Amino acid sequence: MTVRSRHQPYHQFCYSVRDELLEYDYNYDDSNKPPQEYPRIRERGEYYVDSYNEQPWSFTFGTHETNGTWCNSSDQAGSIMSTMVWVLMLYSAFTVTALTVTEGIPVVLGMIYNILCFLALASHAKTSLTDPGSVPVQAIPCEKQRLLRDSHSMCGQCQTFKPPGSHHCRICNRCISHMDHHCPWMNNCVGAANLKHFILFLIYTWSSSAYALSLFGWNYFFCADDDCTFHPIIIHLVRLMTLLAIGAFLFTSSMLMNVCYGIMTGIGTIDRLKKKATNTMNQSDEEPIQLIDVFGIGPIYTWPFPVDPIFEDFDRVMGYTMPHRLDRERQFCDLKRPFMQEIKHNQSLELPKCVNDLLPV
Repeated sequence: MTVRSRHQPYHQFCYSVRDELLEYDYNYDDSNKPPQEYPRIRERGEYYVDSYNEQPWSFTFGTHETNGTWCNSSDQAGSIMSTMVWVLMLYSAFTVTALTVTEGIPVVLGMIYNILCFLALASHAKTSLTDPGSVPVQAIPCEKQRLLRDSHSMCGQCQTFKPPGSHHCRICNRCISHMDHHCPWMNNCVGAANLKHFILFLIYTWSSSAYALSLFGWNYFFCADDDCTFHPIIIHLVRLMTLLAIGAFLFTSSMLMNVCYGIMTGIGTIDRLKKKATNTMNQSDEEPIQLIDVFGIGPIYTWPFPVDPIFEDFDRVMGYTMPHRLDRERQFCDLKRPFMQEIKHNQSLELPKCVNDLLPV
């Protein structure tokens, strides 16, 4: 078992699989054998690393629990729109590369744009192929939810527990934790698990669009030398790319404001539309979303890259837990060991005779 203090920096935590072993056999038969020792009780301010992998390993694509890779293939319109994103981004990268080859812009400026395009496409791929936070069939409320609420919502489509803030997506055919919306450009839902990748895609797309418009605007308005003249064939590519950059800049700007508003208020796009329709925005009791619940507890230098975040409390972020995780957590959080564990094998449960004689009949 590996534990660390909550105040200990993440980069100082040395992960070791050997130290993480719980040394507890759940299939141990103690009918004819002495009971095995329980794992040590965790102290206050510590938590254990759960290495149990409950994800499927089948090499299949889909949105079902048995699929090994999350991929929404049921929406043809979404597949076409997500493919268009790659085509347009690659077209823009090709145009800027052609400008550098024809010496229309310096090579360094072209490399910067291609890096931004690469990061945007990588973020798009992670958003599309990452489970947005689908609720499994075995999901149950967390311990804190069970203590604060007497009843819990159930999904009428999945017939499973529905965490607070989650919604059922008819396209993905799954309930998504903290679902913001289903984005056809991503061909996937935007939820608690892939919100970071979606934000990075918006930031890099906005940056690349603003960068391209700045290059073209400087060349058109401020450069009058012969060296600034583009090749006649490249001019037509640049004109089309300018229109694409303007559209992408305006669209990503509105989406970034929408996502930032959702993080600051804790209200997703679907919930916000429902509250506006019923005029109940003033009755909202949601709390702002912490940045560690979006980008994880990893070092800050990992935030700009499309790598999966590591959440400090996965169950709290997703809004549900699993029976086996709850059972193991209780074993570590329990303040008392089992009564039979405290009794020695040679110790009798009967009271001494001198005490037993004093008791009333």
